[in-house]
Amino acid sequence: MMRATEYVLSEQPFVVRRTVRWGDCDPAGVVYTGRFTDYLLGAVGLFADHMAGGAGRLGEAHGVGTPCKAMRFEFIGTLWPDDVIDIECFVEAIRTRSYDIRCIARRPGGAPVFDAVFSPVCVRLDERVGTPIPDSLRAALGAFLRKPAAEPRT
Repeated sequence: MMRATEYVLSEQPFVVRRTVRWGDCDPAGVVYTGRFTDYLLGAVGLFADHMAGGAGRLGEAHGVGTPCKAMRFEFIGTLWPDDVIDIECFVEAIRTRSYDIRCIARRPGGAPVFDAVFSPVCVRLDERVGTPIPDSLRAALGAFLRKPAAEPRT
């Protein structure tokens, strides 16, 4: 029987629950550093779909592409097979052409695991050059804009 390793736990706040798979780990049983990027991108994808109202890719729903401009990680805790993390996602900043999606991962008991920011930039679909965030996308992002309640640092 297959079980989901990633799913939306709640929509308000938006939280993705992720279970570490054995294949995500090195021979010592610790999650490979590169897998954290997969965890981040999975959560960001589900969050973007939620912000788009289930209409597909968030940027394309508003007439732009949204490739990654930057990612930032702070690794706080270690993960092993079958560990569970809850990744809370929200929009932290909206600029002229780019915005930040902050994702804070914690164990269900609240212990922090990682703090990451994914920063897409808006590009035109026809030419792949930077373009201002469309007003409709800005409004969609604004509905999820907030600062974190508490810093996860230990």
